[in-house]
Amino acid sequence: MFVLSKIAWFFISPGGILIVLLAVGTALLWTRRWRLGRAVLVTGVAFAVAIAMLPVGPWLFIPLENRFPAVVGLPERVDGIVVLGGAVNQGVTAIRGQPTLSGAAERMTEFVALARRHPEARLAYTGGSASISHPELKEVPVARALFASLGLDVAHIAFEDRSRNTYENALYTRDLMKPHPNETWLLITSSFHMPRAYGCFSRVGWKVLPYPVDYLTTGDVGITIDFNFVGGLNILELAVHEWVGLIAYRLLDRTDALFPAPPEFAGTGRRGD
Repeated sequence: MFVLSKIAWFFISPGGILIVLLAVGTALLWTRRWRLGRAVLVTGVAFAVAIAMLPVGPWLFIPLENRFPAVVGLPERVDGIVVLGGAVNQGVTAIRGQPTLSGAAERMTEFVALARRHPEARLAYTGGSASISHPELKEVPVARALFASLGLDVAHIAFEDRSRNTYENALYTRDLMKPHPNETWLLITSSFHMPRAYGCFSRVGWKVLPYPVDYLTTGDVGITIDFNFVGGLNILELAVHEWVGLIAYRLLDRTDALFPAPPEFAGTGRRGD
C-alpha cells in the first residue's frame, strides 16, 4: 500500500496531470489524431493558466488550515509533546553534513520552544523515511542532531523511526510512549496536515491536544487575479495531497471521520473526542 500510494500520487497530482496532458497532447500531434492532440494541449495550457492566475490552490487549501485554530492558551500542566516528522531533508543533510530543514521548519522550532516552556513534559519525535528509493535515510538522525544543536537534552527525547506515513506515526508512537488516558499530550504538525494527523491519533485511541503550526496563508478565501504558476502549483499540490489522503485514510479506516474536527466540535461517541 505504501509503494502503491507513492506511484498513484504521480498520476493524480496536479503536476502529474499537467505533465500527462502536455505529453499526450504533443504526441498526438504527430498522429492522425492531431485534432485530439490539439484539444488535449489546449486543456493542459488552460489548466496551467488557471493554476497561475486563479486562487485554485487556496480555495482547497484554506479550509484545511482553518479547520484547527491556532492555540492561544495551554493547560497549566502538559504531560507530553509529540511532533510529527516531515520538516527535515535527509538527503541534503547526508551530503552537506549539517541538519537541513524543509518548509515546515516551524514544527521543529515550536517543539523546542514548548519543550523549554514545559520541562515536565515527556518528549517524542516521530519520523522514519517516506522515500521508496532511499529508505535508509531516516529523519530521526537529522532531528536528533538539530535538537542537540539547539540545546535540548536529546537523552530525554523518545525517537520513533519506523513510521512511513501519518497513521504509522500515531500507531508506533503510541506504542512507544504508552500514554495514559488522563494525560495531556500536545500534537504538533503543520496546520493543513492537522485534520488527518488528529484523525489518526484519535483512531488509535490517543487523546491529544492539537497544536497546529506552519501556516502558509492568512486564512481568507477570496477571488484574486495573480500570475504565479510555481506558487499556485505548490499550494494546489499540498491541498490535493491532503484531501486525497483524508479520503483514502477514511476508506482504509485509519481515521474516525472524513474531515476530523477539533475536540470541542467533534461528534460524540468517537475516540479522541
